[in-house]
Amino acid sequence: MQNFDELKALDGLRNLDSQIIGAVYDKYFSEIYRYVRYRLGDEHIAEDIASDVFVRLLEALQNGRGPQSNLKAWLLSTAAHIVTDHLRRAYRRPVESLPENLLDTASVPSDEFDRREQTREFQQAYAQLTSEQQNVLALRFGQGYSLEETASVLKKNVNAVKALQFRALAALQRNIGEVANE
Repeated sequence: MQNFDELKALDGLRNLDSQIIGAVYDKYFSEIYRYVRYRLGDEHIAEDIASDVFVRLLEALQNGRGPQSNLKAWLLSTAAHIVTDHLRRAYRRPVESLPENLLDTASVPSDEFDRREQTREFQQAYAQLTSEQQNVLALRFGQGYSLEETASVLKKNVNAVKALQFRALAALQRNIGEVANE
């Protein structure tokens, strides 16, 4: 499917056309994956959740539901809901993961410590943001979406997205300062 026509894709999806389903998957999987990876920072979980988004799409289509007009927004919105559910479960049962390379001989231990500490501080500060603030930052900076694209996905007007982004960045900056001072 060289020139992707979303309206034709929506019709094909409603008819459960396997070629259209494959084309939609090929077109949007990497974008959904990047969004989830940005939100969670774990490539394995991001793969699972991105795949789950497409399973949910098929389930919704089989039940006569699913996207009516904006396929990409529906997919990203579904991904956002699954990420929120995942974060709620993780909050209830926190798990500390071990890094894949416990010892990286190429890096100096103090540099590695500094990098990990900065990552930890950012993740803690980011986790304190509201889900809506996390979504706007993930779409704008993780996905590189324009204000208009972000507004479409979040079902808000552009000025509301600008305000939300401004508040999210200000809160993130405050939170990083609080985490660093702990």
